[in-house]
Amino acid sequence: MKLSEELIYRGFKAETTIENPADLDTRENRKYYIGLDPSADSLTIGNLAALMMSACFARHGYEPFLLVGGATGQIGDPKDNGERDLKALDEVKHNKKCIKEQIEHVVRAGGGEAAKVPITMVDNYDWFKDIKYLDFLREVGKAFSMTQLLDRQFVQNRIGEGGSGISYAEFSYTLIQGYDFLHLYREHDVKMQLCGADQFGNCTSGVHLIKRLENGSADVWSTPLIIDPVTGRKFGKSEGNAIWLAATDNGSGNFTPVFDFYQFWLNQPDESAEYLIKIYTLLSKDEIEAILKEHKKSPEKRIAQKALARGATEVVHGKKAADAVEALTEKLFDLKTDFKDFTEDEIIEFAEFLPTVKKGVKLVDVLVENGLAESKKKAREFISQGAITVNGEKASEDVAIKQTAIVKKGKNKFVIVK
Repeated sequence: MKLSEELIYRGFKAETTIENPADLDTRENRKYYIGLDPSADSLTIGNLAALMMSACFARHGYEPFLLVGGATGQIGDPKDNGERDLKALDEVKHNKKCIKEQIEHVVRAGGGEAAKVPITMVDNYDWFKDIKYLDFLREVGKAFSMTQLLDRQFVQNRIGEGGSGISYAEFSYTLIQGYDFLHLYREHDVKMQLCGADQFGNCTSGVHLIKRLENGSADVWSTPLIIDPVTGRKFGKSEGNAIWLAATDNGSGNFTPVFDFYQFWLNQPDESAEYLIKIYTLLSKDEIEAILKEHKKSPEKRIAQKALARGATEVVHGKKAADAVEALTEKLFDLKTDFKDFTEDEIIEFAEFLPTVKKGVKLVDVLVENGLAESKKKAREFISQGAITVNGEKASEDVAIKQTAIVKKGKNKFVIVK
């Protein structure tokens, strides 16, 4: 499958400056950049969609320039509904370090050409730290009209009736991002930017600057924001439903354990799984079509969900982790499994992927401390209702757990006591 065909098949096409997608297949200049601001110390599955698109370009021989926004991250990409809180410089530095590895790992996913092409990591703080304010206004500020900037949708949302207003810092964000493209065009001959659909306007600022100041041409290719077909909410941290790429805590609590990451995909409804499997896995079109065909024959087997969960986990956490969490899931959810039959060594192995507490903790505390109950009162209600089991036996009272055990709430919440 050609690049243009794969992008469209997987749903990686929204607004673009490229009139004919097939031009991507014969393009001489194969350098692109994609930028991510260090607004947290982990990326989310919303970011992952754009990175999967980037990986698609890399698999077809395009050379990635992966930009971590050390400068833009200090301002914050403008939201439709209000100002972002400014990040402390130490926090931005910490976040940059954490997400760089995630970005490169995903773009390399799948091997093949993606493993061969050179990847250049850049940080826009490296060029912005030396730019003088008057020089920036003279070169970049003079290249834009206020009418052009005020017409941006996010500006209209913020300054229109009922809007919260916008600071000069956030208003200027699009100029800063536009200059990134101009800089990479000048220094590295990068002529295309990839982005999520919500960034398309900011990205065209770079196209405008390149044309205005260099008499050159450049393009932007965007991918749709990923919307949960059931809830209608987009995948991202601002929606309060973040699924993080980090499997362990980098210091802020922004992480999703591998087991929970796998379960998120496994629990998708049919309509979502059929849509998401094209975006979040490296399965080929033929493999996906075969999976969906089998899934439709026996939807109760959840073939599509299993393939999605396996594929997405392997992309983010690697084959070894995907193998382990897949096997663990089969053991924990097999209807024939009797939790009393698990050996102590087996239970301890499960602790690699499940929340863990030390022996001797009372059951109510186990539930509250690991998020299985929002309060001690609620934890006691769950126990009295028979919703909690310890090694397969329904718990009836709040006792200290002194043995190695699996505490289970409902269908898919577990804590290991060891």
